[in-house]
Amino acid sequence: MDPVIVAGAGPTGLTLALCLIRHEVPVILLDEGNPADVEPHPERTVVLRPGTAGLLARLGYRKVHTDAARWTAWRTLRRRQEMQYVHFTPEPESAARAFGSRSAAGMPGFPGSTGFPGGVPGGVPGQGAAFEGRGAGFERRGTGFEGGGAGGSGGRGDGPAEASWDEPSPLHLSQDRLRHGLLAAVDGHELLTVAYGARIDAVEQDERGVNVHTRPGEDTPDTWWRGAFLVGCDGPRSTVRKLLDIRFPGRTAVDRYAVAALRTALPDPGVALLHRDPSGARGTEVTARPLPRGVWRVDWSLRAGTPPLTADALVSRIRGTLAGWCAGTVPPYELLGSAEYAVHQRLARRWRNGRAFLAGDAAHLLGALGTQGLEEGLRDADNLAWKLALAWHQGASETLLDSYESERRGAVGARLRAADQALPLLRTDGAWHSLRHSVLSGPAGRHAELLTDGHLGRGLLGAPPAYQRSPLSLAAARDGGRSGASPLVTPRGSASGTLVDDVAVIDLTGERALLSDRLGRGLLVLLVAPGTGVWESRHWLTAGLMPQLSAAVAALPAPAELLITESYPGATAHTVLLVRPDGHLVAAMTGCRPAELYAYADLARGGPPHATPPTPEPPDQYATAPEPYDPAPTPTAPEGFSTTPNTPTPHAEQEHGGSRRR
Repeated sequence: MDPVIVAGAGPTGLTLALCLIRHEVPVILLDEGNPADVEPHPERTVVLRPGTAGLLARLGYRKVHTDAARWTAWRTLRRRQEMQYVHFTPEPESAARAFGSRSAAGMPGFPGSTGFPGGVPGGVPGQGAAFEGRGAGFERRGTGFEGGGAGGSGGRGDGPAEASWDEPSPLHLSQDRLRHGLLAAVDGHELLTVAYGARIDAVEQDERGVNVHTRPGEDTPDTWWRGAFLVGCDGPRSTVRKLLDIRFPGRTAVDRYAVAALRTALPDPGVALLHRDPSGARGTEVTARPLPRGVWRVDWSLRAGTPPLTADALVSRIRGTLAGWCAGTVPPYELLGSAEYAVHQRLARRWRNGRAFLAGDAAHLLGALGTQGLEEGLRDADNLAWKLALAWHQGASETLLDSYESERRGAVGARLRAADQALPLLRTDGAWHSLRHSVLSGPAGRHAELLTDGHLGRGLLGAPPAYQRSPLSLAAARDGGRSGASPLVTPRGSASGTLVDDVAVIDLTGERALLSDRLGRGLLVLLVAPGTGVWESRHWLTAGLMPQLSAAVAALPAPAELLITESYPGATAHTVLLVRPDGHLVAAMTGCRPAELYAYADLARGGPPHATPPTPEPPDQYATAPEPYDPAPTPTAPEGFSTTPNTPTPHAEQEHGGSRRR
């Protein structure tokens, strides 16, 4: 079969190419520019969740953890009052590296969980007097969640709120280093063909593939390229999107920022800071986020209608901000780079047109309130790659290919709607600002919570998505019942479509790793078997469920690997979990029932390749999913597998988004 053509050699395109190569799919990478001509921009950075950073490391960017800064804590201030303090674990992966898994207590999304990493927040364990005199004398008020209530990432109530608990730190690195790391990972790979200076000007499709024409460039002749699929990762002005005649509706300039990269010394090294309503700038905020080697990225939100900052005005802001944080004294600093930018919110009307797809900024634009559009592009690549790989190697149903749009467009659409709803509260000034404070109950804590969630990748503004209404997921349990055979899949448990926990695993050869290290190739079948860690694999390969489960995995309709774990949060012994290549749970069951496992695997691949339900268009701008579709055919088991009453069925319909058309 012909290679997959990826248009755009930015972070999303490079990540998609690496994901496809990991699945042993050949790739043609086309880009209009040349990496040698790209100027450095130290003020352009990206914040990655640990799972996304793990994806990049798995794909060959091994230095992602050393090229990035790992924050020790996050502070949210309002004027001179500390609203929140979030403490990060120094090495989030170290505990899981030991064979075995963490206790289920305090694990989000599982029975007995509080929904907060590390347990119920309240107070500041182990911090003591460390708060005294922090920064330039900002006040620390309140002890825990004043006003009662807990949810999201902070307290609710009329008074100041604090949240403090251990959770993995995000990673903060420059986009220049990210791009260089990904380019080094793809360099010289035998499955990759790269053409720089290749400007696409025509796309043609037929039943078996796509033809892409590029105009002659400095090093590239006039060429027709043939591919099995085409993915446009060519940015917000995507040529591929325009050639496919896909609209890109949304909102323009919903937020404005000035940003500077500074090398300087601030009072709390390693602690990221969000300062709401700083002195003389009510209704705005300033963020300072550490990078490696003593560099900080500082962002100032700008009021609507204000003129662009001059160079002198930017220097004045820098000096005033640093003096405010350093007890009135401006520390020595070096300005490495600066920019002013507007945040746009847009969502492509469709993400798939036949054999052509959109990903990254070509499909969506976001970035208000700290949300990370680049990270969403990396999630697009991770989601799409395994589906294209399955189609490339075995053929795929329309359900599988359509699921990319329904899952990823739905997740990004939810993020955009959450930002739309939060922006009027956080960017309002004047009379309405006063009215809001007098009418709404305790807004300050909620506003701090919203801003913190956006920057730290939590809640509706940033949490990793759960594809629970995907055509590849089991129907949600109703009325307290179970949607699958295992008690793990309950309303309080880890539902189908959610990300699995990164537990320690062992394969059939006895090699030990984290579950995340084995993602990105085929399906994973995970057996919970307490006690296996103390024995060599030869002792348990032929014991208990292993022979039957090994045979069942070998007979699945898609490539799969069998792994063992000592325990899994919320799961009993002999629970079997089926995990997608991108780390999302398909289903869980107790014991080995080959026909049921086969049916779950068939659900994960969207049914057999000939299953072709219609592909309707999403109804509005930020829709979470397409129009209702016909259920996939009932999975059929191979000869020798019996049918069970627990055969899964996907959703009969999907929910629509609720935003109005603008």
